[in-house]
Amino acid sequence: MSVMAETAILSSSIGFNVSGVIDQFWQLTIEGLSYGSIYALVAVGYTLVYGVLRLINFAHSEIFMLGMFGQYIGLQLLGFGPSADVYSQGTVLTIVYLAVAMAVGMLFAGGAAVGLERVAYRPLRKRGAKPLIFLITAIGMSFVLQEFVHFVLPKNTLLCLTIALAVLVGVGIWVALGRWASGRLQLPVVKSLIVLVLGIGAALAIEQVLYAALPKDLVLGGSTAEEPIRLVEPTELFHISTGVVTNIAVIIVVSALLLALVTDLLINRTKFGRGIRAVAQDPNTATLMGVSRERVIMLTFLIGGVLAGAAALLYTLKIPSGIIYSGGFILGIKAFSAAVLGGIGNLRGALLGGLLLGLIENYGQVLFGAQWRDVIAFVLLVLVLMIRPTGILGESLGKARV
Repeated sequence: MSVMAETAILSSSIGFNVSGVIDQFWQLTIEGLSYGSIYALVAVGYTLVYGVLRLINFAHSEIFMLGMFGQYIGLQLLGFGPSADVYSQGTVLTIVYLAVAMAVGMLFAGGAAVGLERVAYRPLRKRGAKPLIFLITAIGMSFVLQEFVHFVLPKNTLLCLTIALAVLVGVGIWVALGRWASGRLQLPVVKSLIVLVLGIGAALAIEQVLYAALPKDLVLGGSTAEEPIRLVEPTELFHISTGVVTNIAVIIVVSALLLALVTDLLINRTKFGRGIRAVAQDPNTATLMGVSRERVIMLTFLIGGVLAGAAALLYTLKIPSGIIYSGGFILGIKAFSAAVLGGIGNLRGALLGGLLLGLIENYGQVLFGAQWRDVIAFVLLVLVLMIRPTGILGESLGKARV
């Protein structure tokens, strides 16, 4: 094939449908804000961890994926099963069920994020590992979590669920008893063994109770997308020019804005937030001032995980059939791109980057063709970094207003 023929084919495949963007501008904007809100919530997790640790947590996309499965399991435990039809239980009950499912997804994702920090990253910090080791570990944990859900969880869903919940509670009891016993028991080895045995015993007891109480037909598909559980029927609420605003778009955007506002207030208006910014700016000085660096790091992972879990429910409202073991990969990359676009390490930059990416991605898929949708995020990222390497806002978390 000649060069001219190849060029003609490429030109035809990358057409510039400007009229299509103009005609669908408001609808594309509404859809873009919906997707952008989800990207923004996930991007906050990347930017918080980077701001505190200078670590790109590439396993964060799998934290989002675990949040999707968490809320899916939560809905099954509430009595909802996969269905082609939308459940009808009234507005109030629907909101309650969605809130409960979101809480379960946040619990799964937040717990997984904290566990990831404790198991994978904290030992490396204590050994003074180089940044490259952290990066390799993050990528490795991403594959581990993805393949665990792919191969293990579907075959032993109930057992894995009960063990995970039992371990979380057991560790909590272990930590609480350890703090209580500090100073009360004189022999350190005896104290540690007693607390450890009590924690393990509590975990085993809880696991048996949960396994007996939960439904035995709780099964996941694994390598195939889960059958959707539909609680909300997309309903037209009002128009903005030629764009249709649905109830799902309102739920996604309003929920994301509220969560973003709460997170921003937490970081910029609370004592804990000052601790995060102090550690981000100078961890050694923050430690000398009485800030527990390890506690700040753990809670930073927890916040990022909780927001990813919330984003997981919003994502499944938008794309009910998107729950699959690999479902977090592309979205995680886009969220990371959004964080870098707004200014990695900058909370408000992550929110802005997510919204901008959602908008430009939607405009671009009509302008260039739907097949280029996922490429647009990376092209945009490269262009912005060529012009402004620190991102749009560029201010780091540690330099934010104290």
